[in-house]
Amino acid sequence: MKKVNRRDFLKTAVGTAALASATGALSGCQTTTSSKTSPPPLQQGKSVMGLVVDKMDVVRVGFIGVGQRGIGHVKHYCVLDGVEVKAICDTHQEVLDRAVNHVVEQGREKPTAYTGSEHAYRDMLARDDIDIVIISTPWAWHTPMCVETMESGKHAFVEVPAATTLEECWQLVDTAERTQKNCMMMENVNYGRDELMVLNMVRQGLFGDLVHGEAAYIHDLRWQMKEIEHKTGSWRTYWHTKTNGNLYPTHGLGPVSQYMNINRGDRFDYVTSMSSPALGRAAYAKKEFATDHERNQLDYIAGDINTSIIKTVNGRTIMVQHDTTSPRPYTRHNLIQGTNGTFAGFPNRIAVETPPPAIKAIYEAEHQKALQAWKDGGEQGRKPYPPSFHGWDRDMEKWRKQYDHPLYTRMGEEAKRNGGHGGMDFLMNYRIIYCLRNGEPLDQDVYDAAAWSSIFPLSVASVADRSNSKDIPDFTRGAWKTGKPLPIVS
Repeated sequence: MKKVNRRDFLKTAVGTAALASATGALSGCQTTTSSKTSPPPLQQGKSVMGLVVDKMDVVRVGFIGVGQRGIGHVKHYCVLDGVEVKAICDTHQEVLDRAVNHVVEQGREKPTAYTGSEHAYRDMLARDDIDIVIISTPWAWHTPMCVETMESGKHAFVEVPAATTLEECWQLVDTAERTQKNCMMMENVNYGRDELMVLNMVRQGLFGDLVHGEAAYIHDLRWQMKEIEHKTGSWRTYWHTKTNGNLYPTHGLGPVSQYMNINRGDRFDYVTSMSSPALGRAAYAKKEFATDHERNQLDYIAGDINTSIIKTVNGRTIMVQHDTTSPRPYTRHNLIQGTNGTFAGFPNRIAVETPPPAIKAIYEAEHQKALQAWKDGGEQGRKPYPPSFHGWDRDMEKWRKQYDHPLYTRMGEEAKRNGGHGGMDFLMNYRIIYCLRNGEPLDQDVYDAAAWSSIFPLSVASVADRSNSKDIPDFTRGAWKTGKPLPIVS
């Protein structure tokens, strides 16, 4: 097999995918003001909305990519019941050996290792003793590997984003429908404690009818530019030189989409996007690298912050922001607003016009206590106002007692022990295996993967077209009208 030069391989892959995003590329997304998308491709199989596959007593797993994200998944699957780790593939021998050794150290059978070329994973896919494949590779490889995984008769589980162009989004949908295989984008943030709690609040009607959401991935990642040969920065840095839009929309958007039942009663309609100047990465390179270093020769074109607004068919709005360049605190926003109140994250706070009885009783007791203290103090100062939606409630403990998601109540401590972004990664992997072993539909499907990922290329197209709106395809081909909302599972 042809040996791979890793740096050239990653740069070429990013360049090819980014060029596709920035040009024709968008599979029917015109760059004119009218922005009407082409008709959806001809359906090649039945819908996989709510897909249920035969129960698996044992889920046999293969991994492609076990670097920074993939090794965490390997560790989780080594502690989950009903799982066999059959094979692991990576082009980097060091991380491949680390992953294989970890499986053995856990007392499990040594998995077969695949490496040596950029397509070594195909040898792994040729096996008939693997049920699912976990894909944690650079973005440009996500869709091709998912498609080949499903074509080989296996279910695909892929890191975010699942696709970088509209054409790739349709490839995922078409392949899943033709093969009747699962293709789930592993959006771990959907399994965070706060996101699960808010989903439970929404399902119980706490906020009334939903009208607006806000989502973000604001995370200073300039330090990744120092990862030259390996790790995420060795390939992710180049995306900032090839595209200008929201490069990473799904972390904040996934939970808000589930709150709003996107693809299950509502769907994205169109998006408009604009980017700020691209200044931060060049400034960071000038400060941190020698003048003749490659990082100072790059032309960074991705705006430091991108803001996109999505309109849904039912009229709701969602603001989505991306900024991995600015020196500002981390936030995913995680805001959901309805006719009875609002929840916002980072930091968590809530305001409701008509609270539930248990919370209302706490508010009234606190008000009476404050009122008595005011009287005991000789009525000095301002008389305490009764609590209302005009002020944020930042004490989340009482809300957690009433609205913590049953999944977190049951599995939260084990999730924290096993780790992965505070336990959300473990909960996600636990749910994947639980659903497969019990014959239940997954919490996320290929239509979610396509819709959430599509904001990446569509934002690029909108920015390039003076922020004119771009239509978002109906990847469900109408099935969203009858799709069942994600239930509150235990």
